[in-house]
Amino acid sequence: MTPSDPSAETSEAEEPGEARTSRVAGPSSHGPAQELIEAGFAWEIADAPLLHHGLNIADLGHVLDLHRRNILPDDAAKALLQELLVAHATPAEDFPYDEAFGEPYNSRERLFAERLGNTAGWLHAGRPRREAARVALRILLRGQTAQLVGDAGRFAATLASVARDHATVLMPDQTYLQQAQPSTFGHYLLAFAPPALRDGDRLSAALEQVNLSAGGAGCVNGSRLLDDRTEIADLLGFAGIIEHTRDAMWQTDSFIDLLATSTSLISNQSKLAEDLEIWASQEFDYVDLAGPFTRASVLMPQKRNPYALTIVRGAGGVLIGRLTGFLAVVKSPSARSDNLIFAYGEIPRALELATKVSALMSGVVRTLEVNQDRMSAELEAGFSQATDLAEYIMLTTGIDYRSAYHIVGNTVRAASQQGLRGIDITTSMLDEIALEVSDRELGLDQAQLDEVLDPRNIVATRTAAGGAAPDVVTDMADRYEADANRLIASSEAWLASFNQAEASLINTAEALIAG
Repeated sequence: MTPSDPSAETSEAEEPGEARTSRVAGPSSHGPAQELIEAGFAWEIADAPLLHHGLNIADLGHVLDLHRRNILPDDAAKALLQELLVAHATPAEDFPYDEAFGEPYNSRERLFAERLGNTAGWLHAGRPRREAARVALRILLRGQTAQLVGDAGRFAATLASVARDHATVLMPDQTYLQQAQPSTFGHYLLAFAPPALRDGDRLSAALEQVNLSAGGAGCVNGSRLLDDRTEIADLLGFAGIIEHTRDAMWQTDSFIDLLATSTSLISNQSKLAEDLEIWASQEFDYVDLAGPFTRASVLMPQKRNPYALTIVRGAGGVLIGRLTGFLAVVKSPSARSDNLIFAYGEIPRALELATKVSALMSGVVRTLEVNQDRMSAELEAGFSQATDLAEYIMLTTGIDYRSAYHIVGNTVRAASQQGLRGIDITTSMLDEIALEVSDRELGLDQAQLDEVLDPRNIVATRTAAGGAAPDVVTDMADRYEADANRLIASSEAWLASFNQAEASLINTAEALIAG
């Protein structure tokens, strides 16, 4: 496996210009070109720290599987297991991964051969290096995915808790940053919980696919040595096997699911982050981020920037880029390394980023300071009750909604020109406009009109499923929190099972060594 010096050997064609009489088969007699090392191998080895743990677990399982089948002699099994346990205890940054040898498996093989001689060669039996990497990747991703399921649940649970606490805090809900209808901050905030819960469920489904073993698949159609592939799956703590061997080696759709759902999870949080960044401005002053989630300007002493929200928004863009990039490389023909060579680093890094950002956004929401007085004042200063007023006119007078819409719209325009608010609208103002629009007065009662224009009364009427009435919001928050806790509990159970399986594998290896 040591790279050869290209200058010391002739090419397969022997001499420049010499005609080749037949296609040369077998491995090249040369070492890799320096250009290949710098552009390709260095990229592969950069992922070694990510795969290190999984490669150790995969190798331990493979050796134990071979030994159970009486393929691997006792002495060789003990020697290999001993060496692999040393590698397992060695931090990735201290392991001699070298870009000159290509992907991490090659550096490992070189080290084991130096220490064990031909005994290290047993590690190849029934398994290409590709399989080791595929198994290692799934070992890594299943833990990361389980963690992210829990983080999606924790984000949703935080939203539910804070929304419940603010179920009666009135605010003008917005579309296009324009006042739309009276609502509450609790109702607004809770809207981000269902997408997080759905993403948690999608990640759970993806985890069930990732937690399947590629072990024993060989290059494309398995190995005569490993007639029962469930053995290695059980040893490594997988729930089962990927049945079709070619699919086991080359599938990408499960990884697309992970990337897409991670991107969706953070994109949902990015929407909230963008709203909060606007609302945390001096101009809006609806909310403030807690101090630990801000960063001061080094030049302007008065500024405290909502820096955490910038990180969330930027992470959303990064994940979109990683998803797009992965989709671009997996469109190649089947059984090509470019389908997965970039997956070893890109997917784990994407999941790691999503995990950290989701935890960050949970912290932002949990510690958010809400300016209730400012929200209430802005609600009263606007015309967000206009839709309810038009509906009231329609139901009370029998005028069609479009005509009622024009009456209210023209009245709002006139009121705003006079510096009045929505709650200042009177029956005489409406009658004056109604005569212009429909040639009749409305004859409304001012006391009833005042109740219709009161934003508190409007919110109280929203008792249908999903509405903004405080009791409805509280009920939704309770149910969403229960769903979130279900995700958290499943995450913890998965992580515990993975840790138990790996601990059992280590114990089995140590027991075999001890004889």
